[in-house]
Parts: sequence; C-alpha cells; structure tokens
Amino acid sequence: MHCKMTHQMIRVFDLDRSIQFYKDALGMHETRRKDVPKGKFTLVYLGDGESDFELELTYNYNPASPYTLGNGYGHLAVYVDDLEKAHEEHQAKGYCVGPLKGLSDDGKKNYYFLTDPDGYQIEVMRRPQ
Repeated sequence: MHCKMTHQMIRVFDLDRSIQFYKDALGMHETRRKDVPKGKFTLVYLGDGESDFELELTYNYNPASPYTLGNGYGHLAVYVDDLEKAHEEHQAKGYCVGPLKGLSDDGKKNYYFLTDPDGYQIEVMRRPQ
C-alpha cells in the first residue's frame, strides 16, 4: 500500500480571524470551501501554492468557547527561505513568536515557533539548501 498525505485538519473558533492569520503570517490562500448548513459547519482548505498539501480549517457554527487543544497536539511545520526575516516580520506584526532555536552541533539557529489565534503551534523552519 502507498499513501500520499493530503491535508491536516484543525478546529478554529473564529474562521475569518484564522483565514486572515494564515494568509498574512504564512502567505497561504483559500483553495476551496465547503459549507454544510445542515451539519452546521464550514470547511475551508488553505494551500501554500507550492505543494499539494492543504490545511483544513473546520469551523463549527457558533461554538460556545474556544477549543481546548489538550496535550496530544504537536505542531504544523513550514519552510521559509529567510528565517531571520520571517521571524522579524512575525514579531513586528505582533504575533506570538518564540525565539530562534537550533538543534545542530554548530549552534546555527534553524527554526522557531509561531502560535496561531487558536493556540496551534507552527514550526517555522529554514528551508534546506
């Protein structure tokens, strides 16, 4: 059996706020949308314009309160061409941004974490050369 990754789904409290965040912070764009009024939810798929993988934002109509992420969620991960520039831009826009970090033996910084409006962590990584 062979599989191909297609999308990651996350539940969001405020759909418009989440779409704006992913558009502004990561340059993602809406690729498709499915409104299911009888099911009382909307699915919005976001793409990066480079890969086939999509982020699915699931919005359940009129949630009573923001979702609790629990302790099982890890993170999404994206590559950027200029890590330091992306880090500075995210800080300047007032997003919740962690410090530059690295796991290499040479001490080189190669990632940081960015938090979306619902508390999901996004690992922003230097694109491999």
